[in-house]
Amino acid sequence: MSTYVYGITAATHPALPEGTGGVGDPPREVRILKEGDLAAVVSDAPEDLRPKRRELLAHQNVLSEIGAEGCVLPMRFGSVAPDDETVTGVLAERAEHYGERLKALDGRVEYNIKATHVEEAVLHHVMAQNPEIRALAESNRQAGGGTYETKIQLGEMVAAAVKDKEAEDATTLERALEPAADAVSVGPESTGWLANVSFLVKREAADAFLAAVERARAEMPHLEVRVNGPLPPYSFVEPGPAEPAGTAAGGAGAGAG
Repeated sequence: MSTYVYGITAATHPALPEGTGGVGDPPREVRILKEGDLAAVVSDAPEDLRPKRRELLAHQNVLSEIGAEGCVLPMRFGSVAPDDETVTGVLAERAEHYGERLKALDGRVEYNIKATHVEEAVLHHVMAQNPEIRALAESNRQAGGGTYETKIQLGEMVAAAVKDKEAEDATTLERALEPAADAVSVGPESTGWLANVSFLVKREAADAFLAAVERARAEMPHLEVRVNGPLPPYSFVEPGPAEPAGTAAGGAGAGAG
């Protein structure tokens, strides 16, 4: 039976409630594998595991349960090892690296911030700040809408100005929140979001960080800002040196969310 790995903790980490269920249908019971000062949170791996919503949530819920009681290095969804012995073998081999990361991330959680523009508000801002766009828009209006070419020109100018504003606002938002965090990780660009940034925050500083988010919202009302967290520190688990191919430990550093 293959072994599904959710995350890595210290061996002294508090136990999960008995009967905690993980991925699979029915949910496979979560258990702990210990090796030296480390432990892996695992279950039996379903044979037909797919990244469906229910399974992704099950993975994330196990990590949330673990993270509520202390530091966890989350594994990406679908991290499967051939057997328990492979998992404990990698824990032994990478003990120093995982121990260092647990120490570095202890007492910290991740908040992911995504932001997008309120379309009407940002268009108003772009028009107000760009005399050239205003002049062309007024010229087109007086000409009964303008020619095809001037309409295209106006559309291109507005799109370019909005794109510049997106980059500017992403930087402004990140700089506004950075002082309240220990570390910042910029996520991949995704359609619809002008900012996708994760912040590593001390648990005791979470209220201060969320207050900084609210100040940013008040100062940038043309933004819609979404907060997801507290989460296990998905974005701050640096992969260790090259690990045996096909082992679960190779999945460190990426989360289900």
